[in-house]
Amino acid sequence: MTAIKHALQRDIFTPNDERLLSIVNVCKAGKKKKNCFLCATVTTERPVQVRVVKVKKSDKGDFYKRQMAWELRDLAEVDAKDASKENPEFDLHFEKVYRWVASSTAEKNSFISCIWKLNQRYLRKKVEFVNVSSQLLEESVPSGENQSVAGGDEDALDDYQELNAREEQDIEGMMEVCEYAISNAEAFAEKLSRELQVLDGANIQSIMASEKQVNILMQLLDEALSEVDTIEGKLSSYEEMLQSVKEQMDQISQSNRLIQISNTNNGKLLDEIQFLVNYMDLSKGHIRALQDGDLSSPKGIEACINASEALLQCMNVALRPGHEKLMAVKQQQHLFTELRDTFARRLTNHLNNVFVHQGHDQSSTLSQHTAELTLPKHSPLHRDLLRYAKLMEWLKNTQREKYDGLSRTYVDYMTRLYEREIKDFFEVAKIKMAGTTKEGKGNKFATLPRKESALKQETESLHGSSGKLTGSTSSLNKLAVQGSSSRRSQSSSLLDMGNMSASDLDVADRTKFDKIFEQVLSELEPLCLAEQDFISKFFKLQQHPTLAQVNYMKDMVRLMMNKIFQSIETELNSLIALGDKIDSFHSLYMLVKMSHHVWTAQNVDPASYLSTTLGNVLVTVKRNFDKCITTCSPTSSTPWASPWRNSM
Repeated sequence: MTAIKHALQRDIFTPNDERLLSIVNVCKAGKKKKNCFLCATVTTERPVQVRVVKVKKSDKGDFYKRQMAWELRDLAEVDAKDASKENPEFDLHFEKVYRWVASSTAEKNSFISCIWKLNQRYLRKKVEFVNVSSQLLEESVPSGENQSVAGGDEDALDDYQELNAREEQDIEGMMEVCEYAISNAEAFAEKLSRELQVLDGANIQSIMASEKQVNILMQLLDEALSEVDTIEGKLSSYEEMLQSVKEQMDQISQSNRLIQISNTNNGKLLDEIQFLVNYMDLSKGHIRALQDGDLSSPKGIEACINASEALLQCMNVALRPGHEKLMAVKQQQHLFTELRDTFARRLTNHLNNVFVHQGHDQSSTLSQHTAELTLPKHSPLHRDLLRYAKLMEWLKNTQREKYDGLSRTYVDYMTRLYEREIKDFFEVAKIKMAGTTKEGKGNKFATLPRKESALKQETESLHGSSGKLTGSTSSLNKLAVQGSSSRRSQSSSLLDMGNMSASDLDVADRTKFDKIFEQVLSELEPLCLAEQDFISKFFKLQQHPTLAQVNYMKDMVRLMMNKIFQSIETELNSLIALGDKIDSFHSLYMLVKMSHHVWTAQNVDPASYLSTTLGNVLVTVKRNFDKCITTCSPTSSTPWASPWRNSM
């Protein structure tokens, strides 16, 4: 085995700057026996690296080759299988378990002992030894002659050292002096032994002579060892202090991380609180305005508007996840709900009182307009109520039921008010119309020839002044699209018919009827337009972001106007029937006037209530006019029948 060890050292490990410390002849367990060698080696350079190398003999020659190597630090466990009995098997646990069978138990024990000592020196007891006898695992390294290849540390195991150049020269010189060294090795060995004994004796004498120096050296060594112990103690204390400092630094680092996390959480919490305070805090002034604000004065109304807008903004704020679970947020939302309900109730009651009060005021002043053919103006009421338009918008967005209730209340009060006003207004108009014919009633139906002569002259005058009124009766609708100059020419033509009439009294009555009818339409038109404009602004029905909402808003306005002015169309039809009853020729005057007003209303707003209502009444007037033509047309034998029909 020694010869194999020297051969492996020379051929394999020396070229790689490694020293072979222990060797064992093994084969893999349970397989066909192919012998190889496991070698424990260390590098000659610093830092020292310890390896376990598998070496195999080549099949084609008598030399060895390196097959595999493992770092000793990768060795996790050495299992000797049995600590009490001799067993050549053992396992080495690297990245996987390698099972080996040694050629002898002694070689196995020697190899494991070498691995243990290398583990003690270089790896600080990292490798775990299982089922190994305690005799092999020596805690201290034996000294002197007990050191061998199978035991001892690296220095003891290093029994082979390559000769340097000087040593080779000395050996060659000595062998030249002793030429017989090759032929007679025993004599050469005896000579060397004698010379060595002489040198040993000289060394002993030199040592004995230098005993004092040796004692001093030993004393210095003892002092050095004492200093080493002191330094080691200090180093241990320093190490403990450093360990304590390290632990404290770790604690400080952990504390800093916790403080940083706490600061981050506090910052996020502050942002959330700031968000809630900024968007869910209602000032005390707004709260007072909502609870006790004066809804009669302009300043009070302005304060209530600002407070209601602030309340709506607070209630519509988009809360972040988790905010609704906070008790403060729940309390604030409950406060907002109570303020909304309280203010909505106060606003509804106040506006109901305003509607009732204004209705009574208008009723008290109604008698002032009965003497004249005029309708009361509602602009002061509209002006006062428009101050609450923004509050109505707020009520529409927050309390839709109360908003709808106020709308119905307003419509009910205004329906009764307008019904009385319009009824009285039309009564005055009917009285004035009836008064125009009382004096001339006896002469109106005196003789047929006179009536026919006057009617013929009037139709000829109408035909001369309005040459376009020829053809069918449907062409009369063209009068509605003519300008104001055409309207004035038509009125003058109608007046000219009075000059050409055989009865000046009839022409005067018709002229007065024309003025009264014009006055009626002129009073109704601004009244309806003003009321429709007020409803759109006050109830916020003019906002139309989408087409569907546009139609809905128009329908709402139309429904409210139809209910408020439900008596206008009836009264107009009654007035038209009265005028037609008084004189069937009045239908021509009413047709001209009505056509013009329909045209004007359609230019302002084709879908307005006024345009629709006047259009319906215009149909009635047109029917009366057609009836007048049919009734008043003479027989075909009458000489002036054809001019009358053509002029119409």
